[in-house]
Amino acid sequence: MIRIVTTPRLESLEYACRTAREHLREVAGSANEAFGEHVRELYAVTDRAERAKATTSEVGAILKRAMEELAAAQQELLLRDIEIRRLREELEGERVAGQTLTVLLHYGEPHTIYGSREDAYADTATHGRTLDHVWRPCGERPAAEFEWRCEPFIYDAGSNGFRRAFMPAPEPVGGAA
Repeated sequence: MIRIVTTPRLESLEYACRTAREHLREVAGSANEAFGEHVRELYAVTDRAERAKATTSEVGAILKRAMEELAAAQQELLLRDIEIRRLREELEGERVAGQTLTVLLHYGEPHTIYGSREDAYADTATHGRTLDHVWRPCGERPAAEFEWRCEPFIYDAGSNGFRRAFMPAPEPVGGAA
């Protein structure tokens, strides 16, 4: 079959071809824009994933250090608990009646309690208090008249408490003897 192509038909085909090329350029441009957008999104998602991975590693390291510190603190608490139990057993095993404690008084108010006079001497010296300042004889004057004063106390089983080791001599009332 032979087909005869006329000039108007050729012009019509050339016009259709130009229109198809224009459409092809528009579609290719849209495709390139869409591809570029997808590549940008891919880079953004990859960046977020890398930052999340880095953050996860950092949080993991912080958690590991926290767990190590917690384990150390638990170990220290366990050791302190053992020491407290040992000291309680030691205290419960000792005879308490007649035991002397030394109390550091600040203007007559209890400040610190020591197990022995030597402990009191040593501790007050570390705080800058000279021995003659705290340990000088006070006579019969009340403890409230002194800035710092140490007093020995003895456990009194009868009263289930402590009393002064050295009681002042009773004063006669109204001159009676």
